[in-house]
Amino acid sequence: MERKELLDKIYDVGFYLVDLNLYLDTHVDSEEALDELNQYSRELAKLREEYEKKFGPLTNFGLQSAEDWEQWISSPWPWEKDFN
Repeated sequence: MERKELLDKIYDVGFYLVDLNLYLDTHVDSEEALDELNQYSRELAKLREEYEKKFGPLTNFGLQSAEDWEQWISSPWPWEKDFN
């Protein structure tokens, strides 16, 4: 996946997880929603890992170690205009 496509997928899955979390707040016995939450949480972790391996950290406290700090400060950040 290209950078923007991968980042969009991360945003989409993250948004869906927030929505599932809100749903589970009012439907605490929904096994189906809980299963989806777990499935999409794993998918988000894989997407973040793929992104950070290819393009560098998404946050300063992400999956990357402190040894990769230079990459964090020198890469365009996801919210920078030139990035998009």
